[in-house]
Amino acid sequence: MHGDEAVGRELLLHLIEYLVTRDGSDPEITNLINSTRIHIMPSMNPDGFEAVVKPDCFYNEGRDNSNFYDLNRNFPDAFEFNEVPRQPETVAVMQWLNTETFVLSANLHGGALVASYPFDNGVPATGTLYSRSLTPDDDVFQYLANTYASRNPDMKRNSCRIKTGFSNGITNGYSWYPLKGGMQDYNYIWAQCFEITLELSCCKYPRKEKLPSFWKDNKDSLIEYIKQVHIGVKGRVFDQNKTPLSNVTVEVQDRKHICPYRTNRFGEYYLLLLPGSYVIEVTVPGHDPHLIEVTIPPKSHNFSALKKDILLPFRGQSDHISELNPLCPRIPLYRELEGHSAATKPSLFLFLVTLFHILFK
Repeated sequence: MHGDEAVGRELLLHLIEYLVTRDGSDPEITNLINSTRIHIMPSMNPDGFEAVVKPDCFYNEGRDNSNFYDLNRNFPDAFEFNEVPRQPETVAVMQWLNTETFVLSANLHGGALVASYPFDNGVPATGTLYSRSLTPDDDVFQYLANTYASRNPDMKRNSCRIKTGFSNGITNGYSWYPLKGGMQDYNYIWAQCFEITLELSCCKYPRKEKLPSFWKDNKDSLIEYIKQVHIGVKGRVFDQNKTPLSNVTVEVQDRKHICPYRTNRFGEYYLLLLPGSYVIEVTVPGHDPHLIEVTIPPKSHNFSALKKDILLPFRGQSDHISELNPLCPRIPLYRELEGHSAATKPSLFLFLVTLFHILFK
């Protein structure tokens, strides 16, 4: 969880207090903490936060950092070159993403009431000809956005006075408006972390006396969203000697990522999936793909995804896997992608009216 602007910072500070004060006394929170590694960054832009003196519902000085750059336009982009100078805060977050195996995240903003899911940018191959840009995991992202919005009554009914066209409090980022260099696209593509953007207040900087009410409106949504890290399947990949293999590609056969998802240094993999049957394809350089069938049950048990370790029928050479299968370069990976996946084909519920009133993410 990482915040921006006043409401997100306030909510995450409340969330920290709520978790630590109920650990050991509230069974649900205790189980969540014992089974989940939770990282919370209350503000990515502390200089921007401090720069705001006067509350402002729309644009304000706090949007940029001290170098006058919008940090949510500052990440590498998978669809077009993002040539703005990378800021220290952005670099620090990118480095942080490399130190941990992040699986699920959310960034918190203000200026609207909606849960927005990737992609924020796009190309025809991801569906932009139909005014949207969909990931291979669009079903999971819509589920995650609905999980949050459905527990926030104001978000679900879009209580802001601005006409938006949002349905049940969620939107595809590109359908709302395209942006380059956003954090949620970067996290999903390069950090293997499913991230959505939560717009939590009609005013970007509401008056301070209104801040406590946002915790009441968002507490249930925040806790339920964190639980969703336990959907899908997880496990480790071993060779025939039961040596864990790092940097092995592990993906569902019909939803491969432009930057393949790989095992971490402990041989661990995590795939967020909705209930159903899937074929997982495990690929080690120099070997044929290894296929595993899994069935995700309707509900996770005891705060844990389905656990499925994978034993490969050969001896791996993990020391060489990293060299043979390097991480994706930070360039526009989608620039030359051809063809359309099934997820980008038109469907009635995703046609949205173009918005002439631009809201800030």
